[in-house]
This record gives sequence, structure tokens and C-alpha cells, in this order.
Amino acid sequence: MRQVPIIDIAGFETGRAAVRRAIAQQVDRAARGVGFMQVTGHDVPYSAIEGLTRAMDGFFGLSLEEKLACRPPSAVVNRGYSSPGSERLSYSLGVATPADLFEAFNIGAAASDFPGFDLPLESYPENIWPVRPPDFQDGVLGWFGHAGALARRLTRIFAVALDLPEDYFAAFQERSIDVLRLNNYQAPRGGVALEPGQMGMGGHTDFGIVTVLWADPVTPGLQIQDGQGAWHDVVPAPGALLVNLGDMLARWTNDRWVSTMHRVAPSIDAQGRAIRRRSAAYFHDGAADAVVSCLPTCADADRPPLYGPVTVAQHIAAKLAGSRGLTLNPTASREAERLRR
Repeated sequence: MRQVPIIDIAGFETGRAAVRRAIAQQVDRAARGVGFMQVTGHDVPYSAIEGLTRAMDGFFGLSLEEKLACRPPSAVVNRGYSSPGSERLSYSLGVATPADLFEAFNIGAAASDFPGFDLPLESYPENIWPVRPPDFQDGVLGWFGHAGALARRLTRIFAVALDLPEDYFAAFQERSIDVLRLNNYQAPRGGVALEPGQMGMGGHTDFGIVTVLWADPVTPGLQIQDGQGAWHDVVPAPGALLVNLGDMLARWTNDRWVSTMHRVAPSIDAQGRAIRRRSAAYFHDGAADAVVSCLPTCADADRPPLYGPVTVAQHIAAKLAGSRGLTLNPTASREAERLRR
């Protein structure tokens, strides 16, 4: 099991300059070395987690017919229900693998959330809400709000860690195309016949700025890849939320900070029996039209920019066309080499 640092961020809002600097330094070390951290002092109440898990259990406990009624009109519309085997996250990197085992439900920032702005529906699609369970929307939106506040709080810490003004990323975050993905990894009852290389969720990097993750403390489950290509189990610490960096921060920092390759191992035990595992990933991705290019402090003559400028919408569209549209992404060759190790 690889060590993922546990960082208490409570003092960043009200602490003295030395406390704030110490927290930012811890984040910088984790971002350079692992790309993941376990965050405490996050101010997300346990009641929000209870509401979230009730909503998840209620929805994923429905019949497949009821869940399929919440499918989006097109696979690349990142909303509503995704059935088991319908996605392949490795395709977002241009790497072909067997179908992933998870099922999921997605909500996110919609165009109607920003009245007065003519936002593209391909980046801000409207949400699809199930009829049952009746408290699903309240439980999910409660968590969505808390996770979003934490993500924006983290970006202020990131800016300080990168020797930037604390509000540096704010201009890139207005009308951010944030998405919450609820995942259910429990395989079918009884023995499970896996294809070679088949995963609960295939290897991938996250697309945006930062991900806030709640997950059941279950193994096998989340695994992260080190610099030599080996995979390590990660289990959430009590009271902590997992946080990992996405591709946008790797591009901004010229890979000074790591958008870590990760996957979810099949949720079965040594006897092939199903293990219950759930997770909820809040993706804070940035505004669709924001242009991300290397920070001037992260490149020089000896280390030129590794990535060209790209808008958030362009990058995410290419990734979704892979994972959900099942068209191998040709624009992620650097990340793909890591997965092929």
C-alpha cells in the first residue's frame, strides 16, 4: 500500500501566515510526489455523507429497467445512468481494454444554472433526475455543494503552493463544468468470470483541475500507479476525503505536479464473491472556454512546455469521446505510455 499523505487543511482559512505556508508546502510535496492526498479539516459534515449514501443505495438498488430509464440521449452526454460494461476509462487515454464493470450516475453544472449566459449544451447538459428514490435529488445536491466548496478552497491552497496569488485560479473557475459521478462497483452475485485485464474501472487520469472523492474503505478497490508502473492500494482514512489532481494542473505546472494514473480493481474477493464498494467523485474541471497553458514559473530553456495550450472543453470532449463514446483518444500519448508500462 502506497503512502498517501494526510493533510489537515483546517488552519488555512484562519491560521497565521506560517500555518498557511506549512499547509501549502505539504500540499506541494504531495502534488509533486503522489498526486493524491487525504484531506482532513475539510468542513464537510457527516450528515452530507449520510444523505449521499442513502441516495446512492436507493438508486442503485432499483431494477435495471428503472435505472436504464435515466440514460442520456447520447453516450457522450455526461449525465444520467451508465450501465455496467458501457464504459472503458482507458479509452480516454487511447488504450484499449475490456469493458469496465462499474455502473454510475452523473449530475453536473447545467446551462440553466447560469441564466444570462449562452453556454454550450455539450459542456453544460441539463441533468436527468430519477423518479425514485424521492430524496435522491436532495441527497446528491447536498453533497455536490459541499464538495464544490471544498474543491474551490483547495485551489486557493494550490495557488499559494505554486507561489501565485491566492485567487489566481478564480478566473478559470467561473461557470466551471463540474460533474459528480456516483459509482457502484459491486459485481453480479455469485462467481464472476473476468476477462484478462478487466477492471472495475480501467486506468485513467482525471480530466480537470481537482477531484474530491468519497469512497467505501474497501480492498480491492482504488489503486494508484507509481513512477515505475507498479499499482498500489489506497484506502480512505477515517474522517478524510481523498483528493487528487487532474490533467489541467499537470498542464499548468508542466508535470511538476502529477495527474496520477489510477484505476479500480474488480470488487471481488479471493473466492470470486462480490464485495460491496461505492464511491462519489466530484470533478472540478474549470470553465469550458478557459485556455490552460504552462505557467511561466514552471518552464524555462532547460524544461520547455510539455503540452500545448488547450481549452477545458476541448480536452474533456476528447476524453469523454474515449471513455463513453468508445473512440480511442489520440491526444493523450504521454499519459498512455504510463498506462502501457
